[in-house]
Amino acid sequence: MELHRVVVTGMGALTPVGNTAPETWENIKNGVSGAAPITHFDAEKFKTHFACEVKNFKVADFIDRKQARKMDLYEQYALVAAQEAIKDSGLDLDTVDKNEIGVILGVGIGGIHTFEEEAGYYALHEAEGPKFNPFFIPKMIADIAAGQISINYGFRGPNYTTTSACASSTNALADAFNLLRLGKANAIVTGGAEAGIWACGLGGFNAMHALSTRNDDPEHASRPFSNSRDGFVMGEGAGILVLETLDHALARGAHIYCEVAGAGMSADAHHITASHPEGLGAKLVMQRALKDAEMQPEDIDYINVHGTSTPVGDISEVKAIKDVFGDAAYKLNISSTKSMTGHLLGAAGGVEAMVCALSVANDIVPPTINHEDGDEDPEIDYSLNFTFNKAQQREVRAALSNTFGFGGHNACVIMKKYK
Repeated sequence: MELHRVVVTGMGALTPVGNTAPETWENIKNGVSGAAPITHFDAEKFKTHFACEVKNFKVADFIDRKQARKMDLYEQYALVAAQEAIKDSGLDLDTVDKNEIGVILGVGIGGIHTFEEEAGYYALHEAEGPKFNPFFIPKMIADIAAGQISINYGFRGPNYTTTSACASSTNALADAFNLLRLGKANAIVTGGAEAGIWACGLGGFNAMHALSTRNDDPEHASRPFSNSRDGFVMGEGAGILVLETLDHALARGAHIYCEVAGAGMSADAHHITASHPEGLGAKLVMQRALKDAEMQPEDIDYINVHGTSTPVGDISEVKAIKDVFGDAAYKLNISSTKSMTGHLLGAAGGVEAMVCALSVANDIVPPTINHEDGDEDPEIDYSLNFTFNKAQQREVRAALSNTFGFGGHNACVIMKKYK
């Protein structure tokens, strides 16, 4: 069976460093941190007081107020980023066959704010008997953002949500890629969304000792591969891409950012939260992506790493990269854009795949910020090029995006120049 080639034709983003894809890309290139004190709720009594929130977001600028009230914040983020991506793709919604357009999103947590609100309301009125908002379940469940996009645009192709913690939206991209190359759709809106910066999210991650507590210096708290790293910084937002079969994109004269070359998935089979110390699952997922893309290690010029700024995770990922790429590891660039955006959890892969696509399209590798001389971890090989603190201009023939989730879920996707 001949497989279809798959390309990226549209992008949309709503992130802690930009409310559009171009603004996000510009600030990521320039090393701008999105970390600041939390404004969504009073976090003073928590161990961590800061996060990477979306800023200056006014939902009424994009979505009817009545409709928005029926949506959790993560759904709003998804729909707004999808609006941008679909517009950017140039799809003619009046003529395109909507039966052949799908929506596959990655969501790690879903409507946690809605859950908090309903639980608090129930506790307040428990003596009076159960009272719940009729929109409680539709707002909370993790699949509803994909459904909202489908409903808003009339897309009747494959429609569902992948949930694999921090690998969720990369899994969604991989599924979209595979369905398209099998000819199961002409185009798929994919990526991820998350809005977990609320008391339950922050408190839960604090209890696990997973978050940075650098409250006196939030902008420098996410510092992947530095010895003083003390945990990740929570982020929120959405990253959405429009993927199409090459034939469909060419037939309508679409602008093509890059080609999706391959994808890989694996499991650590090790621990519910910790990555394998030797990076065995991470090694396997990159090997599978390379095999799927029919590429060799030396064909990759840039890896956007999972790089969350946790003590164990950063080390194991570096070990995996060295094992997979060998001598070629020292010729490529590595960077963690989570040093700027924070960790968008289920939405991370969507945003980072977009970064890889733009890196390939523009021959620019964004930096890993917040590294200081003298802050080297003795367990990390600094002969590798972590692209510390400043973007680097270089040819990027292909870029690989890594995402690893609680439960040992690993997924990665490879973008390459379209020829």
